[in-house]
Amino acid sequence: MPHVETVTVGVWIGVGSRHEPLAANGVAHLVEHMLFKGTPTRDAFAISAEIENVGGHLNAYTSREQTCYYAKVLKEDLGLALSILSDMVQHPLFDEGELEKERQVILQEIGQAEDTPDDIVYDHFLATAFPRQRLGRPVLGTADVVESLPRAAMVDYVAGRYVPANIVVAAAGNLRHEDLVEQVARLFTDLPDGSSPVAETGLYQGGEFREERDLEQVHVLLGFDGVSNNSADLHTVMLLSTLLGGGMSSRLFQEVREKRGLVYSVHSFNWSMSDSGVFGIYAGTGPDRTAELVPVICDEVRRLARTLTAEELARARAQLKASQLMGLESTTNRAEQLGSQLLVYGRAIPPAETVARLEAVDLDAVAACADRIFASKPTLAALGPLEGLESLEQVTGRLAA
Repeated sequence: MPHVETVTVGVWIGVGSRHEPLAANGVAHLVEHMLFKGTPTRDAFAISAEIENVGGHLNAYTSREQTCYYAKVLKEDLGLALSILSDMVQHPLFDEGELEKERQVILQEIGQAEDTPDDIVYDHFLATAFPRQRLGRPVLGTADVVESLPRAAMVDYVAGRYVPANIVVAAAGNLRHEDLVEQVARLFTDLPDGSSPVAETGLYQGGEFREERDLEQVHVLLGFDGVSNNSADLHTVMLLSTLLGGGMSSRLFQEVREKRGLVYSVHSFNWSMSDSGVFGIYAGTGPDRTAELVPVICDEVRRLARTLTAEELARARAQLKASQLMGLESTTNRAEQLGSQLLVYGRAIPPAETVARLEAVDLDAVAACADRIFASKPTLAALGPLEGLESLEQVTGRLAA
């Protein structure tokens, strides 16, 4: 991207919470935190100060299938960013003193999530959709496990999973590809040997979770069996989600918020993984409106396939195309796309290919996909004053009516 003055560079690793040992839920996220806490040549302060001394910033995230460490810097500081990232990934100290402090930080993070109902309800939703499976466990882990994880668990996790076959270094911005390759080859020489870990297969099952809480709102998630990243229907489901609840012109927003005033927030989402996925709808409403909200959502879900119009599909397609193409203007978005796509597909997907796949989806394909997804067993997760919320059996009945 020669017209910009910056570079985003990151290390994408194809492991996350679903690759953790059964007894170590939270170790992937704890490792992510600890990689910022020092190496033999840089302490925790130096890691952050070296980047910030040149005006850059350093960040990371852990998901269920990936962990990423990335930096955004001015173009002339690419070498510095790579030096720091390679040092963090290859030479973490896992200092016991820093570990004890970071446990407390993550316990605070877990507590904060518990106190954020529109956040924690997603963890309960996934635990219900994928019960007794690694895929359904929280990325942050649980407090009791985080408190007791030994240093050795982190050392073993990195040694067995942060291996070359499972790592992509990706960058976007004002750079030369050949220079990046040369620097990576020189800096990433101390990675452990090994093969990519195989995740436990995800099996969607559905079900119901309810937790009574004294809140001002009821937070509801209704979900269904979705598609994987490798599904031929992936782009069809993306369009379905946009049609149903992907913007202010979507059916759910118009019917639930604009016409009835039942919610402030309502949206749908498609969450695809390597071997499975979920399609979901979130809404938050007052306790006195819950009894009306869920039936309205079920009605919109049930009628979508039969009443879908060419105008709606064209609008959803334009939204997704614009989102894809606008994202190309950001170095961070471009690097994220490159890193994730290389891990998932083994290649970078040209934007024109994504646009062509969206263009190829017609009304019949969306309707067939909607019928199939919404016929699966629902997952219902809710937090708040739940007296007005129907049972899963009642909701299932409405969807089948």
